[in-house]
Order: sequence, then structure tokens, then C-alpha cells
Amino acid sequence: MSSKRKEVSSLEIEGSRRKKKKKNGGTPRPACSWVHFSREFIKEYSASHPESSGLKSATKAASNAWKVMSLQEKEIYAKRAREVWDDYLSSTPAREPKPKKQANLVTRCSPGRLVNVIKRFTPDQKEAVKSIGFGSLLDLKCRTLRRSLCLWLLERFNTIRRSLEICGERVPLSPRDVELVMGLPASGKEVVNSGPDELVADLRLKYNASNRGISVRFLEGILGESDSGEDFKRAFLLYVLGTLLCPTARLEVSPSFLHFLTDMDSVHEYNWAKFLLDKLVREVSRFRQGKQRAVGGCLLFLQLFYYECVAIGRPSELGPVVVPCLSSWTEENISEREKHEKELGGYGCGEVICRERGLGLSLHIDKADVDMLPLRQVTLRANCNFQPSDEDNLESYSYNNTMDFSIMNHEIAYSQSQSQTACPLPTCNFTGQFENLSDHFSSKHWDSGLRFQYNCPLNVSLGMDETFLVLQAAENGFFFLLNKGTENIGHTVTITCIGPCSSSEQFLYYLVSERGNNSLRLKAYTQSLRAKVDGIPPSDFLLVPFGYLNSCGELNLEVCIWNSSDLVGV
Repeated sequence: MSSKRKEVSSLEIEGSRRKKKKKNGGTPRPACSWVHFSREFIKEYSASHPESSGLKSATKAASNAWKVMSLQEKEIYAKRAREVWDDYLSSTPAREPKPKKQANLVTRCSPGRLVNVIKRFTPDQKEAVKSIGFGSLLDLKCRTLRRSLCLWLLERFNTIRRSLEICGERVPLSPRDVELVMGLPASGKEVVNSGPDELVADLRLKYNASNRGISVRFLEGILGESDSGEDFKRAFLLYVLGTLLCPTARLEVSPSFLHFLTDMDSVHEYNWAKFLLDKLVREVSRFRQGKQRAVGGCLLFLQLFYYECVAIGRPSELGPVVVPCLSSWTEENISEREKHEKELGGYGCGEVICRERGLGLSLHIDKADVDMLPLRQVTLRANCNFQPSDEDNLESYSYNNTMDFSIMNHEIAYSQSQSQTACPLPTCNFTGQFENLSDHFSSKHWDSGLRFQYNCPLNVSLGMDETFLVLQAAENGFFFLLNKGTENIGHTVTITCIGPCSSSEQFLYYLVSERGNNSLRLKAYTQSLRAKVDGIPPSDFLLVPFGYLNSCGELNLEVCIWNSSDLVGV
């Protein structure tokens, strides 16, 4: 009796489930091969074993029989299940995908908090802030981050190349862009936030630094006092680094910042713009790797940089630019900009207007000449006052545990002849005027070189036995030799310019080599030669480790050559 009741109850439950599915309009999913076999087996088993105790014993017998069946025997039911499944897929309408919820942006970058603190500063305290090189932050007017924009930019932030891929273009980021937007110095000594703990032990006690960090509220208490001396300057730097410029995923300020704040007299000598960009790249990389829930780094820089480099109106409608740019973006201006973005269909519908500015080249801008220029004129003219600083020529770019290599300043002028120019190919004996050389190479060696455009990246590949590659500029016909040598730990790379003897143009180039998630970025100036490939004199070179070769031993590079004429005002 009990077994029959169980059968009845199970049938009632199954029937109720079917009724619910019919009410909801849902189609039951097809059964698997085991279910097809068990239904058939249980029916036969129940007929041949009337003395059995019901469905439970029949199911157990079906399970035992299924376990000892061969694959060929099971294939009969598997085929039957596939046929039913195919019919189900062809007859069932496709489900509408659920709208994807936008992820919430968690960040400790809080410009509004800094604005509230600065409001209470006395004139002496503001002068103290200016004395350490952070006076531009006193003009900060933006109080809130546009989180939807920041999320959109983070999705398009290439941390390996240090660029934003927006509006169909790749826009590199450099410390000079940080200087232009945030007003922080982009030259000077490297900021090093590490060292022996003994050197900062007293400062850790002074600022109640725990293992988690330094309390932001504790620093706000110090900044609320009337003092404007060394303690105030140090507390301000800790506060601004922890809440705006270099915030981490934690609520507290990193105590590692104390290492470069032991000598407050040299704070203004640091390259704060590069430090900000390095920290931003590191924090975004950690966020993408899932190592932290919050996004660190100065997201305000990304937001304002987007506003400055993407125009959503006509060039004639663009207003004047004030350097640094953060002083011109008020809450009202940002709200108006966001309104126009939505009217056009969202972010990325504008025009990139900063490509001509040479982003990512770490050039220096003379602020006095650009204070009141329209934005498009700034992007075209700004580089007329850009001169690579001494630090730029010694600065290397290496990300994600790549090796550091100094960027050599190739300003070597070398000539075998004042009036004659030789064909760059070693197997050709042609010598003549540069104009004749261009015609000669185009007609005789048209398949021996690559044509390129200035200021545009070009992907090249050198095989194991290839030692050079000839590049010819489409604009003026100048030749560039990409020379590859071999050292103990890698390949040497130099780029040499072959132009007319009357030309005094200089060219800046950069090379990018990638290996998995690692990237090596190098830059230098071209040499000027009028000789053959085998006549190149010894010089400094860039070095690409053997680890960056592909499996075939080929050296793949992204090359970009910048014409000095594009860095002159128009």
C-alpha cells in the first residue's frame, strides 16, 4: 500500500510540474539518453516483476543495467536523445538575451573631498602648496567623477601600450599629457616609494600608520589646523596622493609614500606626472586581473583628458584652453558636456583632435604660448615649443616586468660625401643626387622597401637572417634604414635617415615590441647618413632581448617615425 501511495504521490508531483510549465507557457527540455532508457526499462521491468516494491526498485534495477551496458548499446538511446534535442532546438523560439547590467565603479579617487579641504586653506597654506609644485590643484573645480564615462574609458584603456583606443583611433598617454591636464611637473627625478623601513619609522609613528595605511580623517585633522610648515606640506601630499592622484583600492593612504617625503625641500624636483601615470597603469592592470575590487589611480585625469582630446562640436565652437586644463572644467561645464554626449548617442561619437599634438612623445610645452589659443590651434601649435628634455633622452619605458633599457639620443651627423648619396642596398653601386636616388630606388628596387607615413605606426618583421629593412616616407621620399645587429642578450636596433645633403631635419622614432602581456617601448632620434648600410659608424643603439622574438626567431616591431616639421607651429 505504501509503495502504491508513493507512486501516486510521485505521479501527482510530476503532473503538477507539467501543469505549471503549461501555465507559464514554457516548453520542457528534452530528456537525455539515460531517461529514454530508464522509461523503457521500467515499463518492461514492472510488467515482468509484479512482486517488486514499486518505482524505487525498478529505477535501481535500471541504474544497474545502465552501468553494465556497452557504449554501442547506449548509442541507441543517445541517438534518440539527439534527434529529440534537434527537434526541440528547431521548434523553440530563441530566448531574448537579458539586458546586461552595468558594473558599478568602485574607486577611492575623490576630487570633491579634496576641494572641500582646500576651501578651508589660509593664504599661507596655499602658498605652501605652491612652493612644492602642486599649486595647480588649488584651481580644481570638478567635484565628482562621471562614473559611466570612467567605466567606458577603462574598457578602452590599453595598459600595455599606455593608450586610449577611442573614436577609432589609438591615443597614447604620456607624462606630458598629465602635465597639460593636471598641471604636475613632467620632468625631474624619479619618484621612488620604497626603501628601508628604518628611514620612515619615525614618520610612521607620527602619522599613526598601520599595516593598512594612514587614515584619511587623521590627515584631514592636520590640514584643518593653521600650520603651513613642513608637517602641513607632508600631510597635504599624503592626502592628495591618497584621495586624488594615486589612490589605491583601500580607504587608507599607502604608507610607502613616506619614503619620498623624508626631505620636503626636494619634493618640487620630482617627476610627479610620470609617477601618476605609472600608478594609474598599475592599478588598472591589477583591477583587470581581478586582484582588487576597486579601481585605483587618478581616474579624474582620464576623464578630463577625454574631454580635452575629443571634440563633439565644430572646431569654431571650441572655447579657449587654459593650462592646466583642470582649472577650466567646472561642474556646470562638465554637465553641459555630458548632455551633448548623450544627444549625440553616447561616448565616442566625437572627433579626436589631439593626434597632431604628438601624444606619448614626452615633449615639453611652453605654457605661456597656449593659455588663450583655441583647442585645435593648441593641438597643432603646441609642439612648436616642445623640446625633448635631458630626462627624456635617458628615460626608458618598460612595463610588466620587462627589462629596462635607456633611450639613446642619436644626434650623430655622419657623411661620406657632401653632395652624393648612395643607394641604401649593399648590392647596388648607385651614387648620385638625392632626387635621382629616390627615382632610382622606386624603379629598380620597388620591392625591396616599405613605404610609410610619418606619425603613423607601422608593423615590420625582420627574419633571423635579415639585418636591415629600408623604409621610404610617402610624404618627402626620405629613406630610413632599420638596422638589426646581435649582442649577447638580444638584438640591437637603430634607425638611420638618408636624406638630401641640404636637409637639417631631425626625426624622433619609437619602437614597441610585445611578448604576451609584456611590452617594451623604446625611443630615440635617427642618425643622419648618406652612406651604404655597411658604412654605418659605431654608435649607441636600442636593445631588444631575445625573449621578444617569436617562435620562428623573427623580430616583430611596431615602428613610428615623427617628422620634426610636424612639431613646428603653424
